[in-house]
Amino acid sequence: MSNAFAPRPFEEFDDEFELDAGPAAPNAYMPDGDDGSLDAFEDAVVDHHQASPFMGPTGGVPAIAPPPGHRSNTAGTRSDGFNPVGDLQASATTAMSPMSMSGSQTAEVSVPRIAIHVFAERQDTLAAAERAGQDRRLSRATTQIRVGGVAAAVEAYRHEPTPPLIVVECMQDPQTLLQEVDQLAEVCDAGTKVVVIGAANDILLFRELMRRGVSEYLVAPLQPLQLISAIGGLFADPAQPFVGRTIAFVGARGGTGASSVAHNTAFAMSERIGANTVIVDYDLPFGTAGLDFNQDPLSGVADALSQPDRLDPVLLDRMMVRCTDKLSLFAAPATLDVDWDISPEAFEEVTTQIRSTAPFVVLDLPHLWSGWMRRTLIAADEVVIVATPDLASLRNAKNMIDLIRQGRPNDAPPRLVLNQVGVPGRPEIPAKDFGTALGVHPSLIIPFDPKVFGVAANNGQMILDAGGKSKVADAFQTLAQIVSRRELPVIAGTRGKPGKGEGKSIFSGLFKKKT
Repeated sequence: MSNAFAPRPFEEFDDEFELDAGPAAPNAYMPDGDDGSLDAFEDAVVDHHQASPFMGPTGGVPAIAPPPGHRSNTAGTRSDGFNPVGDLQASATTAMSPMSMSGSQTAEVSVPRIAIHVFAERQDTLAAAERAGQDRRLSRATTQIRVGGVAAAVEAYRHEPTPPLIVVECMQDPQTLLQEVDQLAEVCDAGTKVVVIGAANDILLFRELMRRGVSEYLVAPLQPLQLISAIGGLFADPAQPFVGRTIAFVGARGGTGASSVAHNTAFAMSERIGANTVIVDYDLPFGTAGLDFNQDPLSGVADALSQPDRLDPVLLDRMMVRCTDKLSLFAAPATLDVDWDISPEAFEEVTTQIRSTAPFVVLDLPHLWSGWMRRTLIAADEVVIVATPDLASLRNAKNMIDLIRQGRPNDAPPRLVLNQVGVPGRPEIPAKDFGTALGVHPSLIIPFDPKVFGVAANNGQMILDAGGKSKVADAFQTLAQIVSRRELPVIAGTRGKPGKGEGKSIFSGLFKKKT
């Protein structure tokens, strides 16, 4: 196979590229006509990004995403402080911070069922790749990790076909790196995507790798989430504008009120925060979402689970019940006529399809244990465990948290909500002791208020409607901000100040100036 990655001789690049040279002259690393701006740099990358065996026809412009805090002092930084690679890295570092990765501002990663081969030289890269391969976001992909860099990959693919994605590491100088990339191109099949991990943070090297068809260039050392984000960006579906975040609510035991907490939180997210939200009631025989919202229980979830391969946006819209302008419901049929023996793959496919319909998808999970429950909890973007302050909830919540932590090594632990706190005459485990035993501080404590909950349940209303001024309503409003990571919109009151009871936010205190 001819090398399509070097349209110009390697010697020309060698003459221009001096890694150990002194500070570059102004615009030394910008092509003719560039003004030194980041926009001009991005345009230049687009112009140089040509099709090759490494990159299929849908390949996009890669972005450099180094680990947080990583700084490289190479020739890519000019004497006047202009460093486009560093600027890209700074923005990527912000995006990869824990707050952003789990927040709504970051697009969620979805990797298809592909084979990924990793050839790493450094021990920390091997460890990061191994952790990334175990991550829930790559659960559908098959990851193979091998010791050795580009040379090991070239030798391997002389005798076997290449997978859809290859990740290779080369800690040599840029000239050697480009030579090895050319050798790898000779043995790669058309359409294979290649991610290169190197040591040099240099704009000219980055451009040359993009011109030769490399899909992505990352600077070592790597973090697992950084590698996951890079892989997910290569396989993002351009026809899908976004992938919504899934927030799974599950009770530590029966009777903790997990469904009520899920429904009221989703309602607060849609009505108070203004985010489009979908509730999916996966408790097929006993689901209460239809009752709580005073809606006739259509067989939306059951129909979707029975034909997951046929789902499309039009069919999903027909299956959903619209409760408000921003809240939709996939109600459970709540019938015992069927045994509901459904495969875990069907639940996974339906959840994936529903994620394309709204920014937030609240999963109301039943209190049971099965293969699909385990996979759904581990695959969710955020898990909320609802417990009551008693010994049975403590034991079950600990088992759940330990399992989820093991299956989600790169994610924050599940959130804990203590519900029905303060029942008269009932001995309770103090919230502080409850959280200490689990190693998770409760995100929210919901007081026991049978009157407010009873009125709302009997009238088919949410707490914010039935008792909008109660402490319980404030609790759900706070939980909605926590799980969505969004603030309440500020509504102007007298003299431009927020109106009474409006615009309050758990984050507002962070921005107050101290006098």
